Amino acid sequence: MEIKPIFQDNELWQRTIDYAKNCSWRAGITFAKQLEQNIFTEWEKVFVAIEDNNMAGYCTFVKKDCIPDVEYTPYISCIFVGEEYRGKRLSEKMILTVMEYAKEIKFKEVYIVSDHINLYEKYGFIKIDEKMDHRNNIEKIYRRIL
Repeated sequence: MEIKPIFQDNELWQRTIDYAKNCSWRAGITFAKQLEQNIFTEWEKVFVAIEDNNMAGYCTFVKKDCIPDVEYTPYISCIFVGEEYRGKRLSEKMILTVMEYAKEIKFKEVYIVSDHINLYEKYGFIKIDEKMDHRNNIEKIYRRIL
């Protein structure tokens, strides 16, 4: 399993768009549109997990997530693992890869927004807040010190 950043001029960019459009997660379509528009700036990155040349999952490292008007930044976001790769701690591997990148560029903490319970806590994240997202759903904000 290889986890690596991708860029718009990389052949994996279009593969990731297609994968996101067809994945089982409802937010995949939104993520695919973000890739098509290449909204990522400065230090923001898209990471993919590849196994035997097959797309296994993806995530992003971004300034803002789905909760408007909060001071928290940066976020590990859009974390998705394909069904056939679940149960292999791939989410954790992607999160650890992104956290290493965050440390390299001098961030001291990272955040995750989620409605999952007892998922990110096992990776050392602590719930610090709850806010309404852009769809009017209550989401939890988790933080991990690097």
